[in-house]
Amino acid sequence: MDAPSGIISAIVTGLVIGVLGRLVVPGRQAIGCLMTILVGLIGAAGGLAIANAIDAAWLLTLLLQIGVAAVLVLITASATGRNQ
Repeated sequence: MDAPSGIISAIVTGLVIGVLGRLVVPGRQAIGCLMTILVGLIGAAGGLAIANAIDAAWLLTLLLQIGVAAVLVLITASATGRNQ
């Protein structure tokens, strides 16, 4: 895979996982689009690391990625103090 398509797919994955993580968390989080992508990227990587450690199937991997992103959304929203 060449670098531009890898970067684009990582950004899209981060956005999707970040949005799904925000949807799981109740209430409104005003953390912005860039922070959502960043949280999604970190959540996707963290969930993937956990899934690889326990040798999880693809569905559990996805759920772990969303779960890690949701926890990061909670932490980020409370750290910035912009929970609404």
